[in-house]
Amino acid sequence: MRSSAKVVLVALAAGALGVAASLMTSGPGPLLRSEPGQRLLGAALSASAPAPPAGVSVATRGERVAAISVRDPDGNRVEIPGRFAGRPLLVNVWASWCAPCLKEMPELQRFATQQGADGVQVVGIALDEPDAVAAFLRRVPVSYPILLDAPGPADAGVRLGNPRGVLPYSALISADGRLLKQRIGPFDAGEIDAWTGD
Repeated sequence: MRSSAKVVLVALAAGALGVAASLMTSGPGPLLRSEPGQRLLGAALSASAPAPPAGVSVATRGERVAAISVRDPDGNRVEIPGRFAGRPLLVNVWASWCAPCLKEMPELQRFATQQGADGVQVVGIALDEPDAVAAFLRRVPVSYPILLDAPGPADAGVRLGNPRGVLPYSALISADGRLLKQRIGPFDAGEIDAWTGD
């Protein structure tokens, strides 16, 4: 075996041991909260996901997001990302029955308020019944727009690159409509600032 191949094998083994040690000492949290961890998790979930229905475009990191049509609480059609073009957009896909989704909503609200009129826009898409969403928002109001979609194999989360439908799910879209980042799982306090700023 050539020496360069040995170096590569040793480096891979050392990396695998480092990941194993991290998981044993602090659990999957730190790894899964990192960008490389999120990419690995996303790839693993995508590899095991069923193929989307014919004609459904699933967003790919770095590529433009195809138009996604959802509804506002009044039933009017809203196109993502088109309606929000011109500024970066954080889309958070959630449901009223999803405890981790609800836990992160105050953090999303804090971030949206902090961004003001010129920063990153925040939009929530609830994969839920309109009545359940309305009841929830009466108890826990947020100032950022909440849109609605029916859960299923072609819902907004799937189209935004989450074919397994794990909730909560967030996607960061550039001002010109490209998928920049994906996040499976909830944000803890202060995490969104670093995630959108990287």
